[in-house]
Amino acid sequence: MIDSTVIEVRSGNGGHGVVSFIREALLPRGGPGGGDGGHGGDVVLVADSSINTLTKFHWQPHFIAKNGSNGQGHHKNGADGQAVRVSVPVGTEVWVWEDGKDTELMGELIHEGDQIIVAQGGKGGRGNAHFVSSTHQEPLLAEAGEDGEIRRIRLNLKLLADIGLIGMPNAGKSSILTAISAARPKIADYPFTTIEPVLGVVGYKHKTFVVVDIPGLIEGAHQGIGLGDEFLKHIQRTSVLVHVVDGSEDNIVERINSINNEITRFDTELAKKPQILVINKFDLDEVAMLTSEIIELVESTKGLHSKIMFVSAATYLGVDDLKQAMSNYLEENQQQKTTFKAVKDEAVIIKPIAKKFEKAIVRNRNGSWRIVHQKAVRLAQGSNLDTWEARIQFQRRLEQLKVTKALNDAGIEIGDTVMVGDWEFNWD
Repeated sequence: MIDSTVIEVRSGNGGHGVVSFIREALLPRGGPGGGDGGHGGDVVLVADSSINTLTKFHWQPHFIAKNGSNGQGHHKNGADGQAVRVSVPVGTEVWVWEDGKDTELMGELIHEGDQIIVAQGGKGGRGNAHFVSSTHQEPLLAEAGEDGEIRRIRLNLKLLADIGLIGMPNAGKSSILTAISAARPKIADYPFTTIEPVLGVVGYKHKTFVVVDIPGLIEGAHQGIGLGDEFLKHIQRTSVLVHVVDGSEDNIVERINSINNEITRFDTELAKKPQILVINKFDLDEVAMLTSEIIELVESTKGLHSKIMFVSAATYLGVDDLKQAMSNYLEENQQQKTTFKAVKDEAVIIKPIAKKFEKAIVRNRNGSWRIVHQKAVRLAQGSNLDTWEARIQFQRRLEQLKVTKALNDAGIEIGDTVMVGDWEFNWD
């Protein structure tokens, strides 16, 4: 089961606005008519309950949206680029991946149909029709389209289950899951039979809930020993833990404490979840004879506040009582959620925070200046600044964008070289 993967997403670039004028027989002075460029397409992740692993991203790790089209004359705007919609399993976390590590949680897709825009398409550039003013009736400026985003993200799947089965290898978790649900995990008499999480749907008195069987834990799992902590994340969203212990083994309390210690070290919040302690193999005489002793040991041990149940996965003894206890715990947990209640009427759409550009200029090492104000850069890229009239209009826009003030405040001198986009000029 692949439950974590890194992919690269690229949104589309915005189309360029154009400089165009309407000159027709019936409209000899029709004025500027340059249309806007279309917006670039987004890359959107969509939660889909029909998918339960991230395997497909191993074969397709790149997703690229379409660019917006350029604007045209006669106020014709370019078409928007087609978005790319990528289906992911319900329960997927989305992280920004930089320098080989997670740097920011973009969001979680925990309901069917939830969406998150992981790469937003670039804005289309404005045509010259937008730059008409009282002093410039024939604007010669247009904006280039904004570049799309290129981003690496990590998808981290946390299975959505109500109850998590935990315990040491060969404690009987898989056998219990088989007894209470239609799931058929591999069962054998050697450690680590289960090597990936297995989900099972349990039905009890007209109620259904999902149980996840986590591969056996051993001491040091939180540090990667054994099967490690790779699968512990799948019980972080559960409401109740069912801690399965082999009743025929020695040192039961020590085994219970060992597993709980690993859970606490991995995530302290997991240790606060209610637990049902299941002593398995109750069909064996040596276990049945020690019932009172086991209860006394567990109840006298500090920190073990679990409900104790004796079950035989082999003979189904106590299985119905276990299902009832699970159902009761879930019902109580639901009733306790009074501080926050999410009413989901429709799917959530998570949009990225608007980009903020703080700097307007930077000083190069050779003493020259570069204008980095995004609107100014896009104007320079989308306009023909070879003509004197266009340069005058561009200079006016730099004043309106307060770029001129930033240069003066920074100490620019006459004759200094200024660069913006691919254009270079001397300050005067």
